[in-house]
Amino acid sequence: MTAPSAPFAPGHHAIVAHGGGGFAFAGMIHRGSILATPLGVRPLEAAAAGDLDPLRLAPLFAELSARPGAIEFLVLGSGVDLAPPPSALRAALREAGLRFEIMATGPALRVYNVMQSEARRVAAALIACP
Repeated sequence: MTAPSAPFAPGHHAIVAHGGGGFAFAGMIHRGSILATPLGVRPLEAAAAGDLDPLRLAPLFAELSARPGAIEFLVLGSGVDLAPPPSALRAALREAGLRFEIMATGPALRVYNVMQSEARRVAAALIACP
């Protein structure tokens, strides 16, 4: 597994809908999970919260490293139900100094959109729901 080198939707985008296994944003629909950062939205190879790890979130960590302070908060959407992220990911996020919160994808998406509309430095890793 390798992370895409560039976002497929550059820029910060509100996520306008979700369900049916995907998300709508930037005038497009993507089937599958996504990672949204200030630099853009990318596919995320994860079907459940347990799949989230530092490798899958490498673009997030790269952005944090290249642009210190560009992201202050990560919203993790775990799918239909609340599920904790793996301890390795929690440790990596803490080590990077990134605050985070995990919740089901629907609420996570709403929190992300509100924080983004307030010009907060936010990112989201969102697991697609059926």
